[in-house]
Amino acid sequence: MRHWRAPFDRQGYHHGNLKEALIEAAQRFIAERGIGGFTLADAAKLVGVTPAALYRHFRGREALVAEVAFRGFTELSNRLGRALQSDGTPLERFTRMGEAYLAFAEQEPGFYAAMFSAKPADGGACVPGGPKAEAKPAEKPSGGNAFDFLVHALSDTFPDGFKGVDVRFVAIEVWALSHGIATLDAAGQLPKGPGLPDKYELLRAGVLALVHGALQRGQGDPAR
Repeated sequence: MRHWRAPFDRQGYHHGNLKEALIEAAQRFIAERGIGGFTLADAAKLVGVTPAALYRHFRGREALVAEVAFRGFTELSNRLGRALQSDGTPLERFTRMGEAYLAFAEQEPGFYAAMFSAKPADGGACVPGGPKAEAKPAEKPSGGNAFDFLVHALSDTFPDGFKGVDVRFVAIEVWALSHGIATLDAAGQLPKGPGLPDKYELLRAGVLALVHGALQRGQGDPAR
């Protein structure tokens, strides 16, 4: 679990750091209360400014949450990228990516919840004119880089492919498995006890089963 800095530096606003302080405040609230557990007024109070000051950087609450999600996907992609570029065999690097994913979900619950929350129809983009407003994080393809890293890692680990099964299909299955394990673990619902694997062992075993299944499907397994 992340250890938050406290109290917030209320002088940050005067030095042009209000946007970053608001993002951290939202991330903190999401981690502690859930995605719907705070308002813009709550974030303003925690940072030490009036609610009106927030609109210099964000159109509304959903825009703030969208920015937290964007930052989360960026951080996750960075972690997966480092795992993919680490030493060892392709299989070892692929395994480290799974470990990095589960560790990120555990260590950054505010990011993780924002990343996979339902998005509003209008996307909640940042107000033009604010710092980095042109980036409009809600318009970015959610998790695009993270997914690309996963496809790349699968292609490196299994260079012969999956005999006609699209590697992207396998990547989606692996991501769904990783997300399910991380979500169950965060909710305290992942079964634990003597003889049961921990979340890292469970992910490794599940990924191997998915890969084996994909190879069998590609080879024309009758159970396909």
